[in-house]
Amino acid sequence: MILSNDTITMKPPYDITSLILKLISSISEKLGEINANFLDKPSPTLRKQNKIRTIHSSLKIEGNTLSEEQITALLENKRVLGPEKDIKEVLNAIKTYELIKNYNSTKESSFLDAHKNLMDDLIVDSGKYRKQGVGIVKGSKIEHLAPPYQNVPFLMKDLFEYLKSDEIELIKSCVFHYEMEFIHPFIDGNGRMGRLWQTLILMTKYPVFEYIPFETLISKDQDKYYKVLADCDKAGKSTLLIEYMLDVINKSLSELLNFNNRNWNTEQRLNYFISFDIKEFTRKVYMDTFKDISSSTASRDLKKGIELNIFIREGEKNKTIYKINGHNN
Repeated sequence: MILSNDTITMKPPYDITSLILKLISSISEKLGEINANFLDKPSPTLRKQNKIRTIHSSLKIEGNTLSEEQITALLENKRVLGPEKDIKEVLNAIKTYELIKNYNSTKESSFLDAHKNLMDDLIVDSGKYRKQGVGIVKGSKIEHLAPPYQNVPFLMKDLFEYLKSDEIELIKSCVFHYEMEFIHPFIDGNGRMGRLWQTLILMTKYPVFEYIPFETLISKDQDKYYKVLADCDKAGKSTLLIEYMLDVINKSLSELLNFNNRNWNTEQRLNYFISFDIKEFTRKVYMDTFKDISSSTASRDLKKGIELNIFIREGEKNKTIYKINGHNN
């Protein structure tokens, strides 16, 4: 897919369709709403839940049998009964996602380090490109024959050069996802690395993607995901996967926004709001964070927050501002 020799590097082939432009516009609007409502830094509880969902879904796609409850227990250093390989996969994924901010999305050495952590003690050559030919077999049919192993180093070098281009991250992340799957640089762990690196590319530009478990939507219809990859192989370009992944991302952002419009009581809303650690705010800012509540409910919440010594109030009427106790210096 990426052609290379000693002097030429060619951009991976894909088209920018009207659907891609429409999805980018929709995603951009949602990202703006997320930033405006302080949802780009979710509460610690939501962060933990989403990390568990991400790990569960990404590994489930690869055949891991552990449940979200078992993954939660492992995250909390509790003992879990299950297949040894599945437990090791989860422990490796927990470690890798905890280190995600340490990886550099444009550095090949960082990519190899991440694979080493993700596949440690699961395959012999974790963190190293394959030294043999591979193909993806479905039943008795070879679904995808990867490029010869001798080509992998320069194909991956070209792919990382592409990541340094001025293409927008929403597109680059999808293109990398597909091209890496096509190259299939490792003996095992390619799928989970493709999804991990797409997350990293996105969160480098938009930090909220650290907490967006888009793998959950992929795992709900794995056949469609694999069909799109196969259709891209036949077409010789990643356009269809770009459309597919942007649609998944768009729906995942909608889920985050919808999560914010749930039925919580006063104390739940207050606990959620203070997790953003906003130094000072108005009632309007509080209402923007909880779009489904009335102005009278917001006033009652803020009054309760003062009674509980969570907030300090300053000013009167339309000049009233609130400060989280501890930020009043």
